[in-house]
Amino acid sequence: MPDLLERDILTALRVGGDERLARAELRRQIGRLEQQLAELFAEAFPRLEIDHGVAATSPAPRAIGLAELEQVRDALAARIAEARLALKEKAKVETRNRELLEQMLASPAEHKWVRISCADIGEPGCGHWHSRPRFGLLGMLMSWWRVKISSGCPL
Repeated sequence: MPDLLERDILTALRVGGDERLARAELRRQIGRLEQQLAELFAEAFPRLEIDHGVAATSPAPRAIGLAELEQVRDALAARIAEARLALKEKAKVETRNRELLEQMLASPAEHKWVRISCADIGEPGCGHWHSRPRFGLLGMLMSWWRVKISSGCPL
């Protein structure tokens, strides 16, 4: 009977204790990095598209080695760094657009024909702010400018 039990155990999975601990630690790190990538995806969802998929290391199911686990971990860490950088740059652009909107609302004549949408400042919806002359051509000649706020989608 013990002979049958011994025969069913895969010999490829018999690894030393140190390698088993290293594999467990790498899997834990990969899980943590996948969680961080998912959180970044959720944070940036409507404003910025982040690749959140994790590619398979091989087409067939198998137990991967330490080197491949390290490659997966390093690739995930690089993608997280890129996503954080893209999110930080997007936040800077949105902050500049919010500041421009505040300046435009304070003095519309200095920001003639400027148009800022909700997407430009990181808000949901399809509305926008547009600096325009008050009474068309007459308002342009008289320098009567205002910021017109659209209500959003006509639907």
